[in-house]
Amino acid sequence: MKRKLLILAPILLLVPLAVWFLPGLLPAPPYESLDNEGLERMVQEGALVVDIRRPEEWRQTGVVEGSYLVTAFDERGRMTQEFPAFFGELTDPDQPVVLICRTGNRTDALARMLMEEAGYEQVYNVSRGIVSWIADGGDVKACPGRGPDLRC
Repeated sequence: MKRKLLILAPILLLVPLAVWFLPGLLPAPPYESLDNEGLERMVQEGALVVDIRRPEEWRQTGVVEGSYLVTAFDERGRMTQEFPAFFGELTDPDQPVVLICRTGNRTDALARMLMEEAGYEQVYNVSRGIVSWIADGGDVKACPGRGPDLRC
């Protein structure tokens, strides 16, 4: 047992370094990253914004005004059963779509999948998510729950 721990210890110490350097080693994402100014511009232009967080997250922080609320991943990180159908009803693969989550991690994975595997052509990821949007003074709307039109 001690021997296994001695072998694993150096590997575990390298994990933080790999996480730090790995993003620089990955190929550039196929989608376009948006900062808060980019999100503001897209909202003003009437782009379709889809907030993929869970309902408790919408209630906790509020949502970007006008965004559609379609949970993509459950609390265990699995894609929800509702997401493909709802997302497909809202979007077309050749239509621009902006994805937002809490910090940009879930939307990074989803944006890659939509472009690489589902044929979407214009996917935008809010790279630092709703947390950054709120910290920079972005407007949010309180959201007690999603309505039948998939909005608050």
